[in-house]
Amino acid sequence: MIEKAFDIPFIADLALHEKQIQQNYRPIIAVHKWFARRPGTLFRGLLLSEFTKGNLRETFYQAHNLRGVKIADPFMGGGTPLIEANRIGCDVIGYDINPMAYWIVRQEIEHLDLKAYREAASRLHECLEKKVGLYYRTKCMKCGSADTHVKYFIWVKTQGCNGCGETFDLFPGYLLAGNTRHPKNVVVCAACGELNEVEDRKNPGTCHNCTVSLKLTGPASRNRCACPRCGITNHYPDASNGAPQHRMVAIEYYCPICKPRHRGRFFKKPSEEDLAKYSAAAAAWALLRPNFVPDDEIPPGDETDRLHRWGYRHYREMFNERQLLGLELSCQVIAEHPDEPVRNALATNLSDLLRYQNMLCRYDTMALKSLDIFSVHGFPVGLVQCESNLLGITDGTRGLNVGSGGWLNIVEKYARAKAYCENPFEVRHQGGRKVQVPIIGEWIGQQRKVSGQTEKREVKLYCGSSTFSNLPPASLDAVLTDPPYFANVQYAELMDFCYVWLRRLAIEAYGCFDKPSARDENELTGNTTLERGLDNFTEGLAAVFIKMARALKPGAPLVFTYHHNTIEAYLPITVAILDAGLTCSASIPCPSEMSASIHINGTGSSVVDTVFVCRLTGSIPRHMIVSKPEEIAGLVQKDLDYLRAGNLKPARGDIRCIAYGHLVRLAIWNLRKGWKINLPTLQKQKLAARAIERLGGWAGVEQHLSEDLSLAPRQQNWVAREEQAVYGEKTDEIPF
Repeated sequence: MIEKAFDIPFIADLALHEKQIQQNYRPIIAVHKWFARRPGTLFRGLLLSEFTKGNLRETFYQAHNLRGVKIADPFMGGGTPLIEANRIGCDVIGYDINPMAYWIVRQEIEHLDLKAYREAASRLHECLEKKVGLYYRTKCMKCGSADTHVKYFIWVKTQGCNGCGETFDLFPGYLLAGNTRHPKNVVVCAACGELNEVEDRKNPGTCHNCTVSLKLTGPASRNRCACPRCGITNHYPDASNGAPQHRMVAIEYYCPICKPRHRGRFFKKPSEEDLAKYSAAAAAWALLRPNFVPDDEIPPGDETDRLHRWGYRHYREMFNERQLLGLELSCQVIAEHPDEPVRNALATNLSDLLRYQNMLCRYDTMALKSLDIFSVHGFPVGLVQCESNLLGITDGTRGLNVGSGGWLNIVEKYARAKAYCENPFEVRHQGGRKVQVPIIGEWIGQQRKVSGQTEKREVKLYCGSSTFSNLPPASLDAVLTDPPYFANVQYAELMDFCYVWLRRLAIEAYGCFDKPSARDENELTGNTTLERGLDNFTEGLAAVFIKMARALKPGAPLVFTYHHNTIEAYLPITVAILDAGLTCSASIPCPSEMSASIHINGTGSSVVDTVFVCRLTGSIPRHMIVSKPEEIAGLVQKDLDYLRAGNLKPARGDIRCIAYGHLVRLAIWNLRKGWKINLPTLQKQKLAARAIERLGGWAGVEQHLSEDLSLAPRQQNWVAREEQAVYGEKTDEIPF
């Protein structure tokens, strides 16, 4: 059972490594972008702890076939719990109200003829090379080669002055590239636009072209920018002007001829020829009759209102003409492919490619790469944007991809993802080295042929709310899920950016693309625009938990991950567990986020989830049932020791979330016998809040963690540790 067999230090260490470069540990996630994917190693560890015998550190690297075990996920999202369950032979049932989530999991599990896929992708690339390849070439400033590939085009937003009518640039700063991955800093001259390589940012000197003093700070700041011609201060964004306009200001390119003897990257100011190539692409787009570029309006929403403030009204306005041309031509080639699985794979590729082929991508001045539109979980509208090469670039010698955001990049990671389905592996860390361990005998999918025999597994995926599920009583061996967090990112609003394209191209027989939007009024997220509050979230979550609990076999677990910065956000899960008649038998900490993630690094947020293990019947170690703040602090300290043994250095946010997990678990234990499901939702939330307060709340527990808190960093900054420890002990248990 999970409560006895789960090894916190072992899984924490694996999860930490996985979350740093998740595609190297679980290539399957590269099928398509999904948000906040939990570590596959975590769910593998949970499943093996529950359903296999032996030491987890040994069984983790062994092949398993749990034929006949049935697992459900009522909020499948990107599909991690289902994929891990399917891989070890379980039958799986998944639900998600978001059609993009349904589609992504389906593509992850569905068998694909990799040879046919690669051939089709190669033909697509050849076709695009003939039709638009010239638009992604430039002249090398070193050797003069005219066949040099552009990696990135850099654009700045422009605006017309309200005073004199002059168009000016909205530069927040003139540093194009830092000297971390390039020998010198690259600075755009504010006067003539030439690129200058300088040693010292504080004293950049003068422009080599026009001798004007260089500066790093731009005129655009805090939504204001003075017109360089008349001096009048203009405000931005101005939605009345429509979607923003841009001017090309720089190019990063790749010259295979010069690269062997060149240090750093290749940068240049766009030439007249470069600008003419863009104009030619725009003209070609104007002559094209598009069949696949969406004309959908951007509906109001918590996330999309930011786009409206910038004047974006239609999704197609988020792309420039060269991008629209290449994407439309890509769709036309894909639509002609006769094989449905291959066509759907390429359609999924195009949907994922959109993240890099739009005019909201930014150029990372330190890492020197394009940041896709979802690098933060929202629609960030910057002033300097990055356009990636649509086709992608290889280095010409080793066949490795150069840069990011092109077709070659997307196809390669998709092929690796599907190859992983046939030959999954784990990664073992030995003496600072990573060793890939093939798990021979495991596989991901619905069926495969081995020695002429067809081996099948049951995979049932539903595009709809699990509140409408009709699972037979006592039919599930476990429910594993990563539910939505209240007031989390509006994934449906973000995924509409891809959905409005994919629904025109993919072939799907069950109606998941019938709706004009991926949004649904029954989503379990807080949403200001749709007036969905904590009560809606609580009631919806409880309805799902009740459905799942009724379908569980006696003693089978409902397991889910959760973390939030405020204890109020834990009230819905407390009520949902109690309404379902479940008892929380364990709250286990495990790393779930990457501390270096843009939305996490440098904040007080937690990278640690609590894994809540809930059952209808079972037992709890007596020492885990405590009532005083100092006793709860003792449990938190033990969890911190386990995490440190797994090489995590907990920050203050992590410690707080671990404490929240124990407070919620104990509140459920104290409330379970007299719980009345028919009380109004608000009253049940108040009962849960009072039960947490009676335990001392975070304020009470915090007082007894002074030493841990004093040593913990206030913000996330992951530092590895080396200690190891064994988890698990024999205890006296209390039945429930």
